[in-house]
Amino acid sequence: MAKAKAPRRPLESCTIKHINKTINAGDCVLMRPADQSNPQYVARIERIDADARGGNVKVLARWYYRPEESIGGRRQFHGSKELFLSDHYDVQSADTIEGKCTVHSFKSYTKLDAVGNDDFFCRFEYNSSTGAFNPDRVAVYCKCEMPYNPDDLMVQCEDCSDW
Repeated sequence: MAKAKAPRRPLESCTIKHINKTINAGDCVLMRPADQSNPQYVARIERIDADARGGNVKVLARWYYRPEESIGGRRQFHGSKELFLSDHYDVQSADTIEGKCTVHSFKSYTKLDAVGNDDFFCRFEYNSSTGAFNPDRVAVYCKCEMPYNPDDLMVQCEDCSDW
């Protein structure tokens, strides 16, 4: 007869020793990819739990996708630090967490005085199975009718005087 799995208990937080940071549910983190040539994955921690002895800490991660990982790929208006909050969840070892990061709303990101390496923004939710976005439309600007890319300098339009 197979051994029953040891019950897991929820944790409020956990300290990741190799980075000396405390992680709480709701934090956004950078996670180690299997292939080190790929960029770190970004996830929001939904839940933290451990085995009965307090070891073997696991996290429920809700993944952010980069535009190039989505159906349709990266488009001209996607910022270099843009992510999509997906409906894709996985249980991962807490040992794969390599650091904390901040995923800002689009509006708060555009107001940052300086963007750090660990700053990202999200303006869409993404359905990983259908490729659908929510919202499915985004405000466009001026005659070019392109959504705003915070990486591009926007100059005043000669026709509408928008900046």
